Amino acid sequence: MEVSGGQAIRVAALGDSITAGSPAWDPDPGIRARLGGGDERSQYEHWATLKDPRLQFNNCGVFGQRTDEIAGRLRVCAKGADAVVIQGGINDIAQGLPVEAAAENLRITVKEAERMGLAVAITDVLPWNNGHPAADPQIEKLNRLIAGIARDYEVPLLPFHDTLEDPDRPGTMREEWTADGDHPSVEGYRRLGEIAFQLPG
Repeated sequence: MEVSGGQAIRVAALGDSITAGSPAWDPDPGIRARLGGGDERSQYEHWATLKDPRLQFNNCGVFGQRTDEIAGRLRVCAKGADAVVIQGGINDIAQGLPVEAAAENLRITVKEAERMGLAVAITDVLPWNNGHPAADPQIEKLNRLIAGIARDYEVPLLPFHDTLEDPDRPGTMREEWTADGDHPSVEGYRRLGEIAFQLPG
């Protein structure tokens, strides 16, 4: 699906806390109030929009959700959208669930989004400092499966993992790119929005 010229491009951002913008932002106004108003720069969508003003994001990130829960929100999140960015998987790993099941949930979500006529992109899973090194093999395995989904459906794979990985300490985000060892910092989100993001379709 091609979106042309200078017209607005409505993008559904579907995922977990990485999509939501944790720890400094959340699309839920009630949660933002508890954050003291939040920092809108703490979301990759903010930086992607600055890079390409045609983009209009619907931030559908929900803290703590697994891939099965994310898949169940596709239709509501993507109502009226031209495209969707699908992100998730780290909470499945954190809860000790099989990465094969997480990948299948993501595959189903991509397939359903294409059936809906949406342009699709999928992200891989970030390094997880607080889970390193124990979680590294599962993250690597899930990311290989996600790359296979992107190939099979010929959709862009947004390289969130490599964009924030510390080359001097593989399996972790560089210190200045993470706020808490689980989520990106504002600078990390800037990198995801400016470097890793590409328009679906």
